[in-house]
Amino acid sequence: MARLPRLVVPGLPMHVVQRGNNKQATFFVEDDYQVYLQAVLEASERYKCDVHAYVLMTNHVHFLLTPHFVDSVSRFMQAIGRRYVSYINSTYKRTGTLWEGRFKSAIVDSDQYLMCCYRYIEMNPVRAGMVKLPDDYKWSSFNVNALGLGNAVEFKLITPHKMFMELGCTLVMCRTAYLSLFESYLNIDELTHIRRGTLKNSVIGNNKFSNEIEKITKRRVIRLSHGGDRKSSGFNKIQSD
Repeated sequence: MARLPRLVVPGLPMHVVQRGNNKQATFFVEDDYQVYLQAVLEASERYKCDVHAYVLMTNHVHFLLTPHFVDSVSRFMQAIGRRYVSYINSTYKRTGTLWEGRFKSAIVDSDQYLMCCYRYIEMNPVRAGMVKLPDDYKWSSFNVNALGLGNAVEFKLITPHKMFMELGCTLVMCRTAYLSLFESYLNIDELTHIRRGTLKNSVIGNNKFSNEIEKITKRRVIRLSHGGDRKSSGFNKIQSD
């Protein structure tokens, strides 16, 4: 059976996740991360995806981005994948798949979940126990977004979302206000909602937002309930994801 087209609405932010095949590592040394970020920058410019936040974990990546066109996200991820896999295979004398199947994605309700997704992404290394504070992790957008620190590629890569720019009158004030959001953690409901929407390639938002996306895309977004074990470790998982 043919796969449904990815749920994309140009101009609306998306949370995107891509994982290593069989949860295997995709980054090995510092140069790998730098090559990947350069590929992200070039793909974002070529295929018109505004990147607001990212984190490169050892075996998966997260992006918060806004596509300009329906095919922007797919072409963006394909371009990164082609360049990075070619680099990895050449550098490490390997063959075969690096990433698992299709990447996961979800449209984000800006009003309710945009800032949650920013924090969800940049707090990933903290939840994984890799660092104590988000600024201790080098391979995320936190230092640019919250502290105004980073190299030329990192600064050029990040495009603040308009809601980020509404946090203050100047960019410095916006960063200060954004940093203050990290004084509290996302709760389990927020974490679960972000993960569930992304896993299902659906939306991160309430039923009203889902209905709006259904009208725009003319596709079902609100799924019928099939039950499930809400006590399972998978349902309640709060580690890095």
